[in-house]
Amino acid sequence: MTGQAGNFRRATDLDIWSAKKVVMRSYLDWNATAPLRPEARAAMAAAMDLVGNPSSVHAEGRAARAMIEAARAEVAAAVGAEASDIVFTSGATEAAALALAGRGLSGALVEHDAVRAWLRADLAVDAAGAVAVPEPGRAALQLANSETGIVQDLPRGLALSDMTQGFGKIAVAFDWSGIEMGLISAHKIGGPAGIGALILRRGLDVEARILGGGQEMGRRSGTENVIGIAGFGAAARAAAQDLADGVWDQVAEFRNILELALDLSENGTILVGKGARRLPNTTCLITPGWKGETQVMQMDLKGFAISAGSACSSGKVKASTVLRAMGFDEEQAASAIRISIGPETTRDEVLRFADAWNASLKRHRARVA
Repeated sequence: MTGQAGNFRRATDLDIWSAKKVVMRSYLDWNATAPLRPEARAAMAAAMDLVGNPSSVHAEGRAARAMIEAARAEVAAAVGAEASDIVFTSGATEAAALALAGRGLSGALVEHDAVRAWLRADLAVDAAGAVAVPEPGRAALQLANSETGIVQDLPRGLALSDMTQGFGKIAVAFDWSGIEMGLISAHKIGGPAGIGALILRRGLDVEARILGGGQEMGRRSGTENVIGIAGFGAAARAAAQDLADGVWDQVAEFRNILELALDLSENGTILVGKGARRLPNTTCLITPGWKGETQVMQMDLKGFAISAGSACSSGKVKASTVLRAMGFDEEQAASAIRISIGPETTRDEVLRFADAWNASLKRHRARVA
């Protein structure tokens, strides 16, 4: 953990100058997107030096093709699949459309918007965020929720699972799961944005939505994003090593330290998913009467990047659909924030955030008293 942390600090932390002070930024929004890993950056730089089209048969084209197939194998190994199961796409959103269009599967309101758009939202969600799936073969169920961090128990025979948030943070073995299709995205594990994959169980196929040259085994046409794919492969390999090395156990320890340091007692704040199995890095808080977007802005001014929900919808001022599905009322759902940390987050950062948030909460309480 310590080796990459220094690189991240030097490369991406911003000192925001005002007339009186410098505010050091702390990035606590890893579920939105993870910082680019140095391994991915190096792989992408190497791919930029290639000039061949991967569909060409000359030496330059074969070199580009070899890089793609090496990355495909790395992604497959990290997710517990075979290389032939991996279909590269522009991201998990496109992968969801490729997998789900026209299928009419059941789903729940806790699914990501990109998945829920293709589902019948008819599966029940309980107060702990767990989803009941009576017919797995006709349903989609996420591995983990991006807003709450709650991890689902995936039934065998499930038609599709959005593994985007869980991949790289908790162990995933697609081959052993009995799931037919899975979705993953590179930028959630420290790879580049704009590249993801659909995972298909052997023998299963999908109807191509983008037609043309027949790339990706005829499932997704268009010249492959060699640079993005190379970064995805390197990030997947590094993410798998992090899991094997227990890096996310340390992240969970810091997450627990954060939650203990937050002033949650007797102030009405709810820790969403408390007692449930959650991702090791995610804390979702509801403080009724204190708008989530207000908290995000106040913490931003103090130097902390957090979220009021999914990054794909956080620009919309509305209550969280996920929290409403879990039974929280409109005011509660609109008063939620998410703190999501990563391997480069330090103990000092989570304690500084807790101090800053506690102080802002105290001022908020004084104003509304």
